[in-house]
Amino acid sequence: MSRILSFPYQLYLVISESDCKGRDFIDVAEQAILGGVDIIQLREKNASDSDFLEKAIRLKEITDKYGIPLIINDNAFVAKEIEAFGIHVGQNDIHPTILREDFFDNKMIGYSIEHLDQLKNNDTLTSDYLGVSPIFRTKTKLDTVTEWGLEGLIEIRALTEKPLIAIGNIHLNNAKDVMRSGADCIAVVSEICSAENPQKAAFDLKNEIEK
Repeated sequence: MSRILSFPYQLYLVISESDCKGRDFIDVAEQAILGGVDIIQLREKNASDSDFLEKAIRLKEITDKYGIPLIINDNAFVAKEIEAFGIHVGQNDIHPTILREDFFDNKMIGYSIEHLDQLKNNDTLTSDYLGVSPIFRTKTKLDTVTEWGLEGLIEIRALTEKPLIAIGNIHLNNAKDVMRSGADCIAVVSEICSAENPQKAAFDLKNEIEK
């Protein structure tokens, strides 16, 4: 079962070097933290283990500096090496039940769901939070199955007490509606990574979802 009983984060940044449009992703991450980001996930789907590890080490220096949890996307090796706060996996990745038996016994495990019938499997029960992706379709992640929409999010909320992290084309104009529909936290990529001023973008989002 999940070891973490609450999810005290509201603004979750998913970052990769490519999403930062040529800017130093470490600088973007630091600006985002200063703007109000509560937790960061490093997602480097196409990087080698060595490249991913190098980026994770650099990013962890910044997250540790500010006391921000760092989640590693789908790479148990990197997560172990840097002693990350946790790991996030999808339906086609290593299962949360397996992760719990290994290094991740007391680490945070996030798990993305694609169908409602996945809410009751052992992997979902073992995970600490559920990624609901995408709420609205987005160009930053094309390998998704279900576009949940606000109605889907409301339905999931009624079926589980797990913390729900909503992601997928969430921005300043719809963030409040997503939170009102049952999300515990919103996760963004482009809204901060591609922003002209990542610190202001994070600040504005955080202010909106705290209203």
